[in-house]
Amino acid sequence: MRDFARRPTRDGTSSADLNGLLPFLEWVDKRLAHAIAALPTEEGKGSSNPFPGLIQPSPEQLEHWLTQSPRVSSFPEQQKIAIEQLIPRPDSSVGWLQQTFGLSAVDLLIVAIALAPEVDRRYERLYAYLQDDVRYKRPTVDLALNLLGQSAPEKLMYRTFFATDAPLMQQGLLHLVQNSPTSRSTLLARELHLDEQVVNWLLHQPGLDRQLEPFCALVSSMAVALQPQAQGLFTLVVHHWQTEQPLRLYFQGIDPVAKRHRAESMAAYLGVPLLIGDLARLTDENAEFNTTVQRLLREAQFQGALLYLENLDRLQDTEDGNRYDLLIKGIATCPKVVILSGHQPYRPIPEHSRGVLTITFALPDADQRRDLWRAAAEVYGLTFDEMGLQALGDRFQLTATQIRDAGATAWNKARLAAAETDVTDHAHATPALSDFFAAARAQAGHDLTTLARKLEARPSWDDIVLPPHQTLLLQELCQEARYQTQVWKTWGFAKKLSLGQGLNVLFSGPPGTGKTFTAEVLAHELDLDLYQIDLSQMVSKYIGATEKNLNRVFTAAANANAILLFDEADALFGKRSEVKDARDRYANIETSYLLQKMEEYEGVAILTTNFRSNIDEAFVRRLRYIVEFAMPGEQERQRIWERIWPDPTPRHPDLDLAFMASQFELPGANIRNIALRAAFLAASEGGMVEMKHLITALQREYQKMGKMLMLDQMGEYAQFV
Repeated sequence: MRDFARRPTRDGTSSADLNGLLPFLEWVDKRLAHAIAALPTEEGKGSSNPFPGLIQPSPEQLEHWLTQSPRVSSFPEQQKIAIEQLIPRPDSSVGWLQQTFGLSAVDLLIVAIALAPEVDRRYERLYAYLQDDVRYKRPTVDLALNLLGQSAPEKLMYRTFFATDAPLMQQGLLHLVQNSPTSRSTLLARELHLDEQVVNWLLHQPGLDRQLEPFCALVSSMAVALQPQAQGLFTLVVHHWQTEQPLRLYFQGIDPVAKRHRAESMAAYLGVPLLIGDLARLTDENAEFNTTVQRLLREAQFQGALLYLENLDRLQDTEDGNRYDLLIKGIATCPKVVILSGHQPYRPIPEHSRGVLTITFALPDADQRRDLWRAAAEVYGLTFDEMGLQALGDRFQLTATQIRDAGATAWNKARLAAAETDVTDHAHATPALSDFFAAARAQAGHDLTTLARKLEARPSWDDIVLPPHQTLLLQELCQEARYQTQVWKTWGFAKKLSLGQGLNVLFSGPPGTGKTFTAEVLAHELDLDLYQIDLSQMVSKYIGATEKNLNRVFTAAANANAILLFDEADALFGKRSEVKDARDRYANIETSYLLQKMEEYEGVAILTTNFRSNIDEAFVRRLRYIVEFAMPGEQERQRIWERIWPDPTPRHPDLDLAFMASQFELPGANIRNIALRAAFLAASEGGMVEMKHLITALQREYQKMGKMLMLDQMGEYAQFV
């Protein structure tokens, strides 16, 4: 650990700091004494004053005020007190404040004038007396000018120290406050208020700025082992820190723990604390945001800390992207090392560029993830077969932190299950591989839940009723999803083909034929979560808005390790139209954009459409799989009728499912609705499902579809209509 911090320590009150403040406070005392001595005396006030605490001017005082020249101070000095001779000790807080913020001796006297009431309340009474108003217990600009200057030119010169671009004002060290919030006062009538954190610093009251506490933390990092691959970076940081040259680093990656750990390591190596700011928790409007950025930079200087700002992406993702520009502009003026952190690539702003250096925190590759899963299992004394570990590594793009956490979650889940069966033996619970898969799924997809609907996975292939060749196609699709890593990465196809690593699929067929149901089965077979995105809600009439909506989905899905199901693709995919206006051109761009993002997505992305004929062949060529879901024939319908019933459901032996399949051409979704309604009808009568329940449910389903149920279709069951 090294110590490159150039600031006084804050461990208790320092005699050097008190000695540094005293000369300035003594100057204030002398000037106040001269000022009070210079005021006209008030004769005969005594106890007859009906307003105690308020100065009632005598005729002599009024004459003095009326004859006083505006060219001189209200409080002329008896003896010149040389301001230039006030030099603070460099090892004091006042000296550090002067060096850090480039303050002059006059600035420090203004600080002392404003600080005095924080040191001793007697100054409040003195200030009120001199300003002839008990409400003004804090010094005003006018009082400060009279204490500092002896002539009109001097007072005008000192007035510049309160300009917006003056060091005290520009850096937020001093605030000019109206005495009454409801009144507008001139500059001279405004009170001098030191920023609270400046007061805390000067009076040795350590701690983080209260206004930063909601989104900041100050961490005193312990010494950590320096990783060999980071040696060069640390050397560069040390050089910039020692020479006080600005340096901007951007930590890009999805593992917040690894990035923060690297920042803490840097701070520990420098021997300074780490000031962590979470930009996602900032809610300021633009006007206050500028002030907050300034306060952040200033706090890093006060604490002698390395500044680390995480979740930079949140400023880019907001509707008002101006806050991102304000932040980059704000930190461009900081002559220190600043670390930014986010998921997306850094977006530079040329006019405020500082040569930002991006440090990438890449995800572990599939083999590394497999080894991490093995290590996570070994922590609990478990050994899984290589195929299971490789499946975990291939299907879940997780960070090392997430994998360790998933291992702990799987173990706790197994302990809970064991405790529910045997409360005495839960400590010896053994997680199964399925527990690790469930824990891996739970680690991702949280950002996607606000943009898509999570669907439950269905149990098995047996629930899908399709022609054999279509079922075989789905099984091939499933195998390709399982071996994506091996073919693309291990066998090197990723180097040959720049795009197309995503597995994009089209499910085409009439409503109710099982497209969504099949996607649920695939998710179960692959042990992945399934998220449904309604494309009709993504499409916007405003140019560029559709791409923005789609980008939000794919950004959130990038680390979700899930199957994406884009429903209602007909809202976006249509015949490639002749370009007659800007809207036609952008309609084709939107479609191409979706296919491009699907190809980039390293997972399974499924589109569903009711009308394949509406999709242009140029788009179809870019899809890896197309699965047709036709209306089921009689044999398929009978299989659906037979498989729709759960085993515990009581059914009458004479339930004629062959009749239902042959007489009524219905897709699987309608068959499911009829079976469910019939079950409720049977349950309400306290018996088993019979044909009368099926016929009644069938009649209700036809009414819902707006179709007529012909009596001659019912055959021997017409009596139930």
